[in-house]
Amino acid sequence: MSLMINIVSGALILVGLTFFLAAAVGIVRFPDFYTRMHAAGKGDTLSTILILLGVALYTVGDFSIETLLVAIKIMAIAVFIMVTSPTSTHALMQAGYDDGIKPFEKEKEDKKDSEDQPEV
Repeated sequence: MSLMINIVSGALILVGLTFFLAAAVGIVRFPDFYTRMHAAGKGDTLSTILILLGVALYTVGDFSIETLLVAIKIMAIAVFIMVTSPTSTHALMQAGYDDGIKPFEKEKEDKKDSEDQPEV
């Protein structure tokens, strides 16, 4: 049973690290403040919860009352992050909007084509 718990907890930690990597790539690749904040907020929250769930499961592998209390504390941290991370991301995005940061807008193809051709 301990081997199975180690495999599942390791898989959860690896999936969480993958989401961290995807969030980091999103922060670098996305074009503006709002989409970067979206990548950071969502990826950070999900990956942290998955990693903490894997660590909590790993600590419960050697079942005793002490390890159960540690797992409960780890899950309390995960719940705290699940509540506060989206809230702080929203607050930062609202502050950016209030400061006047404009969202990214893709150029229209029609507008681009009409600028290239001279008027007759």
